[in-house]
Amino acid sequence: MMAICKLLEKCGPLAGRLLLAHIFILSGYRKLTGWEGTLGYMASKGLPMTEVLLALTILVELGGGLLLLLGYKARWAATAIFLFLIPVTLIFHNFWALAGQEQFTQLIQFQKNLAIMGGMLYVMVYGSGAYSLSREKCA
Repeated sequence: MMAICKLLEKCGPLAGRLLLAHIFILSGYRKLTGWEGTLGYMASKGLPMTEVLLALTILVELGGGLLLLLGYKARWAATAIFLFLIPVTLIFHNFWALAGQEQFTQLIQFQKNLAIMGGMLYVMVYGSGAYSLSREKCA
């Protein structure tokens, strides 16, 4: 059991960062390559300055996801993603304003974002761990 614990201490943070980062890297890339469609979707939610917001979204998702994956300034990346997810979750996954299957679908998305935010809090507190470009620890 002790060997498994040692392996998890060493490799767990890397695996966790990879699992957290992949959704943001892929999502940021899709938004970058599907710029016009994403702008339309954002506009349908009543957002102003969609081009500026989309550029910032791609920066946070793609940039933050890559930083998190590499473990470089992972605390900063996790903080940016965590803060980004607050308005995104409330605006795009407002299950309380829907009914039927769409309500259920958005509730799942809302809960998924809460779980991701929990992972980001973990990185914010404990840093990037082993196998990272900058091993940050709480002072």
